[in-house]
Amino acid sequence: MSWRSILGIGLLLAAVLSGWSAWRNRTNTAPSAVEEGSTDFTLTDFEIVTLDKEGHESVTLRAPSMARSRADQTSTIDKPLFLLPDAAGQHWELRADTGWVSPKGEELRLRGNVAGDSPKDGKTPPTTFRTDALDVLTEQDLARTDGRVTMTRPGLNQSGVGFQTNLKTKQYSFLSQAKTRYEPNAAR
Repeated sequence: MSWRSILGIGLLLAAVLSGWSAWRNRTNTAPSAVEEGSTDFTLTDFEIVTLDKEGHESVTLRAPSMARSRADQTSTIDKPLFLLPDAAGQHWELRADTGWVSPKGEELRLRGNVAGDSPKDGKTPPTTFRTDALDVLTEQDLARTDGRVTMTRPGLNQSGVGFQTNLKTKQYSFLSQAKTRYEPNAAR
């Protein structure tokens, strides 16, 4: 056998061995299935400011966590604080144990220990309301509930079942079982 034959057999053997080695150690290059998780994203310790069509602040949201559902693009929020500006740009504060936001942000749902407080601007009488559930329609500047509500202002305590308020005009109404107690000394 000539040296060329030995070299040829050696190269052929080397090629076969390297091909076999590459085949044996190959990685799976087929794309793996993307896991369809339940959320698109999760935010922690955040603040979001949304603007209306004219570019003015519509709603500010602060919370320790929020997750957006991949399936319907709604968001769930833990311990939300919504700041809703009134006509003068002062903020109503709405807090709750949990919150839900529609896909386009036109509806907010607050559940569990809902607390609403008027702006602390010195012009608005300190006003609070408490309920277990509250829905806010941001484009209509409307907050409402079918549940029991207690509202206080200096010198005035009111309660009822069902409540609706216009956040821009500050007008509100109880829908049924309304009770009002006026305390003139507390108003001073």
